Amino acid sequence: MPEKPQLLEAPYRLKKIVQETPDVNSFVFEPLQEYNIKFDPGMFVMLQYRGPDEKIARAFSIASSPLEKEMEFIIHMIHGRFTKHLDTAKEGDIYYITGPYGQFRFDPNVNKKVLFIAGGTGIAPFISMLRYIDQMHLDTEIKLLYSVRYVDEIIKRQELDDLTKRIKLDYAVTVTRPNEDRGRGWNGLTGHVDASMIANYAKDVNERTSYICGPLGFVKAVKDALKSLNISEASIKADVWG
Repeated sequence: MPEKPQLLEAPYRLKKIVQETPDVNSFVFEPLQEYNIKFDPGMFVMLQYRGPDEKIARAFSIASSPLEKEMEFIIHMIHGRFTKHLDTAKEGDIYYITGPYGQFRFDPNVNKKVLFIAGGTGIAPFISMLRYIDQMHLDTEIKLLYSVRYVDEIIKRQELDDLTKRIKLDYAVTVTRPNEDRGRGWNGLTGHVDASMIANYAKDVNERTSYICGPLGFVKAVKDALKSLNISEASIKADVWG
């Protein structure tokens, strides 16, 4: 694994807010200084709000590629202590970013065949990896299994479709609540990610490095499923949330 990038803190200006799904927004920040924070695909940073009455920071995986000047985050708007500030955020607001952190790092020199398994906003670090693979014209063979509750919660769906035309990406979405109103019209995979689904979707899973990102329960269940398929611990990389 290459040496970890240097830890820095820098001010960033909010450039754009995009509603990705009913409950998820992406936030794009641009650096205020000549340099920006360097990172490897998959890493996370601390995003800090500094207001007159409160200073608060939260960890978020980076969705943008390391080759991009801006830094993008995909955030579930849960209306908590931090996201309440993002609820009222507007373009031009200044936030501080510190990082990068984490061992969930994609190394193209090692990982020629990968299996990405994402739950919800856990797709964020994989978007970073996929964009990097695309921009670097890498020959990486990627299988992506993406779990969401409802059809309208698929994040970056059009971008994923477009990427399949440019890189060696095959992706499948599984919907865990297909019979509810928000799941109507879905003809793809359904149910939670388990060993059977993984084995059917990625028949050569033993030849791939597996990356998992999502909520804690999801990550644990998927990790256990991979181990039940005799995947070694060394071939599994996991990160909680996006």
